[in-house]
Amino acid sequence: MSNTNDTTIPYVVEDCRGLIQLYSDGSIVRSSQPLRDIPVRDDGSVLWKDLLFDPVHDLHLRLYKPASSTNTKLPIYYYIHGGGYCVGYRNWPNCHNYCLRLCSELQALIISPDYRLAPENRLPAAIEDGFASVRWLQAQAVSDNPDSWLPTNVVDFGRVFVCGDSAGGNIVHHLAVQIGAGSPGLEPVQIRGYILLNPFFGGNVRTRSEAEGPTEAFLNLENIDRYWRLSLPIGATRDHPFANPFGPASPNLESVALDPILVVVGDHDLLRDRIEDYVKRLKEWGKKIQFVEFEEQQHAFITLDPYSAVGNKLMQIIKEFIVDNSVSE
Repeated sequence: MSNTNDTTIPYVVEDCRGLIQLYSDGSIVRSSQPLRDIPVRDDGSVLWKDLLFDPVHDLHLRLYKPASSTNTKLPIYYYIHGGGYCVGYRNWPNCHNYCLRLCSELQALIISPDYRLAPENRLPAAIEDGFASVRWLQAQAVSDNPDSWLPTNVVDFGRVFVCGDSAGGNIVHHLAVQIGAGSPGLEPVQIRGYILLNPFFGGNVRTRSEAEGPTEAFLNLENIDRYWRLSLPIGATRDHPFANPFGPASPNLESVALDPILVVVGDHDLLRDRIEDYVKRLKEWGKKIQFVEFEEQQHAFITLDPYSAVGNKLMQIIKEFIVDNSVSE
């Protein structure tokens, strides 16, 4: 007599925006299509190319540089994309457009790395990959044969800024803590500051902005919870240190020396209260941290329209942050 369970058709147990479907038998179907069809705004003023930075995991990064040469060394600016640790790639048009604008406006070399995505690769994979991309830069800096875009007379390895959006902002937080102030061990690379754009933090206890946020928000509570279910180690809760910087098992940040940090959030972001608490605690512990809140803005507002008035204002704030933290001691 046959077992009818053997012929049960696998069914979807998690559907992440139609981009990832996790089935009851553990199989995963993933699409590489972007969330939104956004036209690329490439006017030729910025050059870009892709490089392999981690052959073990087949991870690439995208470099951007101004097409016109400058008389001064280019600062280096990382942009680590978001996507709840589950979706997103360096070549998605929203990410690519934002990096084109960053390069043009900041007159900097932009590095946009990919990282391993969940649920195929649960945390800490993505955080490890973010650190690996910085180690790659250090290897370039000390190499006798660096990439042609990274000679020491063109880029300034002593003036590096690391920025991340959403899940990328979460990665940047972990990098700031892991690397520590002054970037010891990364010589000659020196990170001067970190920029967290609406960082993706979590916790078991709901904040007011999470509990009362609109269900139709771009990042609503259902999506927040799903991303954490798919990305955290199996069995972990949202209080895991990867999600909650102040969870019961998280490291005590009061005694950790950190480089300057800029934190940006929209006031309609469901993560707003959690992010504000992050800034408040670090400030109380004497960290150099700047907080900027934009009115009438939801999660991911920065890359959805980087050429908006809000995008212009944020670009100016980032420029000032770079200038303020570029002076050598």
